[in-house]
Amino acid sequence: MKLPLLGADDIEALGATGAVNALEAALSGGFDPETSPARHHVTVPGGELLIMPASTRQLTGVKIAGVAPGNPARDLPRITGSYLLLDGSTLLPIALLDGAALTTLRTPAVSALAIRHLTEPVLRHAVLFGTGPQAYGHLAALLAERQVERVSVIGRAPQRVAALVEHARRLGVDARAGGAHGAAEVPTADLVLCCTTSAAPLFDGTLVPDGATVVAVGSHTPDAREVDTALVSRSAVIVESRAAALAEAGDLLIPMAEGAFGAEDIDANLAELVTGGGLGGRRPVGFAGPRFFKSVGMGWEDLAVAAAVHGRQPR
Repeated sequence: MKLPLLGADDIEALGATGAVNALEAALSGGFDPETSPARHHVTVPGGELLIMPASTRQLTGVKIAGVAPGNPARDLPRITGSYLLLDGSTLLPIALLDGAALTTLRTPAVSALAIRHLTEPVLRHAVLFGTGPQAYGHLAALLAERQVERVSVIGRAPQRVAALVEHARRLGVDARAGGAHGAAEVPTADLVLCCTTSAAPLFDGTLVPDGATVVAVGSHTPDAREVDTALVSRSAVIVESRAAALAEAGDLLIPMAEGAFGAEDIDANLAELVTGGGLGGRRPVGFAGPRFFKSVGMGWEDLAVAAAVHGRQPR
């Protein structure tokens, strides 16, 4: 059997909107993210392996992603990996995909799906924390979903910030560099995107205006977070799945340990947001505070996007 290899070009050809639509179709079709298998973590000398299986009646897949903290110093990507797509009934392999490219597309697509259901069509000001591949991917996915008048980029390395600002300007966005902790930018934001490897909060959560949306994707361990307890405690909280968030999302688990948040305070998972037309849980209709979407990354998302990519290929 000759196994098709779908590389970065094949995956990128699906585009942000195609990936968002694939995720939304899976949830609208009745897929329950709470049933998706948990991610497995394996420590290895170079860092960590993440093993992420998922299955539907038609397809099964598994991603093996590597997280290599030492790679950027070697001018290599921090995230590596491969994705094996199999027939659901026979479990015969049908395609092998570039796992890093798949992650680079699907993670922003998950965020963009939440943004599709949480924000207005026109955003006056988006604040983007981070300058790596996920920051670029999130900018592309955001612009595919929303008209954005201004973007502020915040990062630790001025040269990388400047490069992303110039990239955004080439896409037609009024972009500029922001301050180190967003104190001047966050209070005027409609949307804050957190795409970093930080283990500590990036900004003061009391600065986020009512009605704004915050999306955090950078951490997936219980002891790391990109947002503080102040933001979580005053926000409507949406997650991919309650089970995954309560196992891995330090952004929620740390406030829970402090007694400032509880599992019952999660307002919706992504499926409920997509199919229910709004928020439920503790927040009343018309809630005016911030919205906080926390993503840790799940196997079903990779499967949905991989299936869509494979569907573009000749059979």
